[in-house]
Amino acid sequence: MTIQLLPRSLLIGFFLLLSTTAIAATENLLAPQRVIDNTSQILLEKLKEPGFASNKSEIRSFVNTAIFPNVDTVRMSALVLGKHWRKASKQQKKQFIAAFKILLVNTYSTTFTEQFNDWTIDYLPLKLNNSDKTTTVKTIVSQPGKANAKIDYAMILRNDQWKIYDLKVEGISLVISNRESFNQMIKNSGSLDKVITELEAKNQR
Repeated sequence: MTIQLLPRSLLIGFFLLLSTTAIAATENLLAPQRVIDNTSQILLEKLKEPGFASNKSEIRSFVNTAIFPNVDTVRMSALVLGKHWRKASKQQKKQFIAAFKILLVNTYSTTFTEQFNDWTIDYLPLKLNNSDKTTTVKTIVSQPGKANAKIDYAMILRNDQWKIYDLKVEGISLVISNRESFNQMIKNSGSLDKVITELEAKNQR
């Protein structure tokens, strides 16, 4: 039983959320869009620090404390496990949420070793009513010499804060990709507990 890493396209999509070089007209952005834009600016400043991009420990700490508060890991975990979430005990849910978050932090931190230059991002028009609790922020990311990429961020309003719970790169969903992987792992191992144990072991490596 092997835990597969997320598709590279999704890693890039998440990194672009955090490191886009385009400065949008923030006064024209709605609250969910500003979450993405503000986070990107925080990371841009951090990347200017000498040695930051090569310090794995510092990167993981930064991603965990500065970026993942904008991610709804509980909702994401529930959607990833799907039917298995409904059957899981409170303890299993707690353990999976913690282990899955660490996996995401560790995985996304590896994208800092790649070079992302001259990226720009355009926010597509967003209609948002005061009563809306969920929305999708649609963006188009471009880089000279490469095809534009459509990246959509599914977001939910939690305690007056918009958080990301899924992203799609050219239609490929982070949640669905992980759901398929974990469903197969649970099927092969015979239990959610065994998958959680392996996940926790992988996070220690």
